[in-house]
Amino acid sequence: MKSDRPLARAPRGFIDRRARDLGAERTIVERIVPVYERYGFEALETGALEYADALGKFLPDADRPNEGVFALQDDDGEWMALRYDLTAPLARFAAANWDGLPKPFRRYAVGTVWRNEKPGPGRFREFVQCDADTVGSARPESDAEVIALMAEGLEAIGLPRGQAVVKINSRRLMNGLLATAGVTDAGQTLGVLRAVDKLDRLGLEGVKLLLGEGRKDESGAFTKGAGLQAAAIDRVLAFVSAGSEGRSETLDRLANVIGGSAEGDAGLEELGRIHQALTALGVGADRAVFDPAIVRGLEYYTGAVFEAELLLETLDEKGQPVRFGSLGGGGRYDDLVARFTGEQVPATGCSFGVSRLAAALRAAGRDPAAEQRGPVVVIAFDQARMADYFAIAGELRAAGIAAEVYLGGSGMKAQMKYADRRLSPAAVIVGEDELAAGTVTIKDLDLGRELASKVADNAAWRAERPGQQSLPRAELIPAIRRILDARA
Repeated sequence: MKSDRPLARAPRGFIDRRARDLGAERTIVERIVPVYERYGFEALETGALEYADALGKFLPDADRPNEGVFALQDDDGEWMALRYDLTAPLARFAAANWDGLPKPFRRYAVGTVWRNEKPGPGRFREFVQCDADTVGSARPESDAEVIALMAEGLEAIGLPRGQAVVKINSRRLMNGLLATAGVTDAGQTLGVLRAVDKLDRLGLEGVKLLLGEGRKDESGAFTKGAGLQAAAIDRVLAFVSAGSEGRSETLDRLANVIGGSAEGDAGLEELGRIHQALTALGVGADRAVFDPAIVRGLEYYTGAVFEAELLLETLDEKGQPVRFGSLGGGGRYDDLVARFTGEQVPATGCSFGVSRLAAALRAAGRDPAAEQRGPVVVIAFDQARMADYFAIAGELRAAGIAAEVYLGGSGMKAQMKYADRRLSPAAVIVGEDELAAGTVTIKDLDLGRELASKVADNAAWRAERPGQQSLPRAELIPAIRRILDARA
């Protein structure tokens, strides 16, 4: 018979996160936020839902029926959508409160965002972002400062120099290139940007197909191309191949490809000033480089764009090599606030995908919460003695030590297994003998796990009871602290 019970499944692109995952994300945020604050950014939090027209239609997956967002209609007929990033809500906030804000307005934000797009390795439909933005400065130096902040943030989470890099480009350069190539149609321009954005995944040949008539993938699905002529395709491919290890050298190569267009020259000047500011800030080419292939998927960028890339080898759950690519990015979006006010307000900012950073670090063997610690477990022998067990747990908690009394219905062996599965540092054992003598027995589970990996004789192991000690009740807290400090 068909069951009416629902299947216990999570929607695609949505994941359940336990203590280890949440601990990793919390660690990343705790390391990045102080960097933002040292640069003078203040905290701001906006709501999860925005009116759909306020969010705008800027996602690269805009050919989907629901424009790549999760939307619902309010009682008054207004369409609302879960925010797909933290930048569009900032633009709405700045437009509504501009007169009372310090200018430029520098803010950082941490929050969950949602995108109704195809999930992939390390790419989810629900994830946490950590942003920093400057609204009200048109100076390229403000872009440079955000790039320097990104480079410092990557190091703060545990990616030393050489393990990640920020790649920089300017939309103005691409616009100048397309203008000299005779590309003026907005749809065709968007097609070029989408094609170039796939360079790291498809290579030059794949991008060449997408710049022309289109490309058929391994599954047989056909993606329509931008429809450029051969000469224009060659110019675009020469442009995206102009990068080099040095920022100055890349600028020289780009100057030869752009061909002297007004917007292209403006983009070159913009990158030149960014280069000078980065050099003054001590950010060399090992931390930030110019890469003409960086375009960023969101359509609201108007000038400099940048993207952080992990350089470490990463493996998926099956141990197979997988490329994570972008860990975060950003750019200049001078027209976003103007959607509300009609007046251009320059802005620039960056965003890290916290969930994505955690997944990438784990795949690279750099999990910031590799061993999320559990609480000290107080073993429960006798229902009549529960008050004594809770008194011990309360004493530990009052001393700032996470603790719990076992509240299941199992015996001693199962309780120890429970504590071990929780990755508890220690178990506190108080039986009738301990209560009568005013003592406690402490099992150092961290030491036990370490020694267990070296044991050769199980009988001797059980007889020796490694990591177990009995001591006066008054010495409980100092003894537990020694165990915690030894594994810190």
